[in-house]
Amino acid sequence: MAQLLVPIGALLISVVLILAGHGLSSTVIPLRAELASFSGFAIGLISSSFYIGYVIACFFSHHFITRAGHIRAFTALVSIMSAAALMHPLIVDPVSWFIFRCLTGFCFAGMNLVVESWLNERSSNENRGAVMSIYVVLTFLAVIVGQLSLITFDISSFAPFAIASVLVSMAVVPVAMTNATQPAPLAMVSFNPIKLYNTSAIALIGCLLIGLANSSLWTLVPLYGAQTSFTTSQIAYIAAAIVLGGAIAQWPIGRLSDRMDRRYVMLGLTASSALIAGLLFALEAPAFYTALAVFVLLGMTTQPIYAVIAAHAFDHSNADEYVQTSSGILMAFGSGSIVGPIAASWFMGTAGPAGLFMWVAIVEAGLAAYVVSRLIIRPAVEDEEKTDFELTSTANVGATMTPEPLDPEAPNVIAPEEFPAYEGEDALAADEAMDLDTDGEEEPEYFVQDFHNPEEQDYQVVDQNEDRQT
Repeated sequence: MAQLLVPIGALLISVVLILAGHGLSSTVIPLRAELASFSGFAIGLISSSFYIGYVIACFFSHHFITRAGHIRAFTALVSIMSAAALMHPLIVDPVSWFIFRCLTGFCFAGMNLVVESWLNERSSNENRGAVMSIYVVLTFLAVIVGQLSLITFDISSFAPFAIASVLVSMAVVPVAMTNATQPAPLAMVSFNPIKLYNTSAIALIGCLLIGLANSSLWTLVPLYGAQTSFTTSQIAYIAAAIVLGGAIAQWPIGRLSDRMDRRYVMLGLTASSALIAGLLFALEAPAFYTALAVFVLLGMTTQPIYAVIAAHAFDHSNADEYVQTSSGILMAFGSGSIVGPIAASWFMGTAGPAGLFMWVAIVEAGLAAYVVSRLIIRPAVEDEEKTDFELTSTANVGATMTPEPLDPEAPNVIAPEEFPAYEGEDALAADEAMDLDTDGEEEPEYFVQDFHNPEEQDYQVVDQNEDRQT
């Protein structure tokens, strides 16, 4: 295990810090917005803006990385995200918060791209599954820790935003101080909805609908808790309960879907989600422990649906299309996530706080009906054509996690020689210096950089035995 974790330890520490800060800020923002008397619709727009930035980043964040390299891009994105967290208590205004959350979503998606392409490159075929599984499990745990940390803060103070900013800022340190080389391949998101629909209609429509439902739960459950008179600590627990439920159920439900038509698993999950959400709507203001138990069940039914849909999409895709398929379903999910909180906030304004669950129940019931229609129209995939469920490739944390190394020749992968950050005489000279062979009986050769003239840096190879320079 140590040999597996040491090469990626710095990255994993950074991931935990970022997601803990993200979990804290995402939970406190709707509560603070409610305290500042923002309208429910404004809070919905602010919640949606995170996903607007996320989707935009899927198209453009790779330009930052190709221009500056992984480490510099990661540092810049983390810095912006950290600053955005601090700006919320300084400028308490719905329009400003919309912009701040949009920036946060952009940075978050860009950091996912950096981290996941790095982990892919650091993994071999033998350990890629284990590496990515550790990564996915850590994402769940870090978000839960971030949400639960809210219980130690007064949400009306500057402290929760400051701590969220500190956690995100500290994520720079492990990456900036690592002596590991930057990763070479970088997968670009390529979203072709028509092709995705033709490959698997459920992949496109299902992820759109799951984005509508899940984004509403992730962003507006704290607002629901505040409007139903739960304490700050109780709100933190019920928000974490959804993520915890998803973490518990993801793997066993995925493995269950390997043993039958995955669409039946989707149908069971969506129907159960609709029933549980309907129960929460009927209860309106349940007791805390009742709500906690029901939210765990809601997480167990709503959160794994994306993974089962992703696995179903891979069943209908060729191996060389996995990156494009993964990118496509993530983009469909992100597009639905933009609309979800806005619609849910309208339901909450119309039907009261529990209107959130009326919205979720409607969406889940609609998806269940669509799955039934697809069961009638399209036959099941033969068992020998199904891919095994993989927690890593089906997680909705990014679009570059693949079961195989990225192919530099693929149209949606940027090869290292195309990175401007790695081009130029400096990089070529360094590569040539490192590639020179040495005689086993001689002292090793070294390359030396002239730091006195940064505009015309000169790499020199020093042979200490012959006292000459080339």
